[in-house]
Amino acid sequence: MYKLIACDLDETLLSDDTHVCQRNRDAIMKLQQLGVKFVLATGRGYISVQNTLKELNLAQQENEYVISFNGACISENKNNHVLNFNGLEHQQAQKLYQYGQNYDVCMHVYTKDMVYVYNMDEDERNYMSGRHAYKEIDTDNLDFLKTEDIAKVLYQNTDQEYLHMLAESMGELGDQFDISYSSNRYLEFNKKGVNKGEGLIWLAQQLKIKPEETIAMGDNINDLSMITRAGLGVGMQNSNPAIKPYCDYITEADNNNGGVAEAIEKFVLADRRG
Repeated sequence: MYKLIACDLDETLLSDDTHVCQRNRDAIMKLQQLGVKFVLATGRGYISVQNTLKELNLAQQENEYVISFNGACISENKNNHVLNFNGLEHQQAQKLYQYGQNYDVCMHVYTKDMVYVYNMDEDERNYMSGRHAYKEIDTDNLDFLKTEDIAKVLYQNTDQEYLHMLAESMGELGDQFDISYSSNRYLEFNKKGVNKGEGLIWLAQQLKIKPEETIAMGDNINDLSMITRAGLGVGMQNSNPAIKPYCDYITEADNNNGGVAEAIEKFVLADRRG
């Protein structure tokens, strides 16, 4: 019997218009009536997912949770209370920021409540619209963030081969981080050992839920850690082909047609009816 579902947002729960389709909303509402936890597990910050929580009637709810920044933060929805935060050291973020200036990338630096973006083009502005609040910067260092908690840093380029080449060329610098890829445009850097899978297991332990009683749903490389750690790993039809062999189930529906609901109906709701 599954008691907790951790679900990615972009290209998984959300349709391409950045909203939750009605089929997904209906299925998640039924989960809530059964007492099954539905937890957003995202690379975004917890502040930036409030509209999605409102669509799911989970905003400002006690005993409901979000795994954000690829697992660097776990928070309770009521008052966005942070339960656990495991971000980058400022020196680590500084090294990544200065290294990235030598390459053809846009960079995002995530604090708890803002994304600072360097070298942003119009395509990235369009992609970020409706997903994140952000501020564009042109500084050559991150000294202005010395007193801020930094969750993660990412590099953006729509050429995935270029991002993989860049990661492979980083040598000892890259070895200091937990590296993942998302949205077919991002190379992401978290503190070593920090990822969605570890976030899922941490939260499950706090709730006294066994790993085998969890489901993880996603579509890309940064979801792989939780897909492989959960009791059931679900990939969307539109998932990056690289993660599909690791999934226990691939939905027939994509993110625009209720792939998340399909999995909920098949593995949770049908079981409860039976």
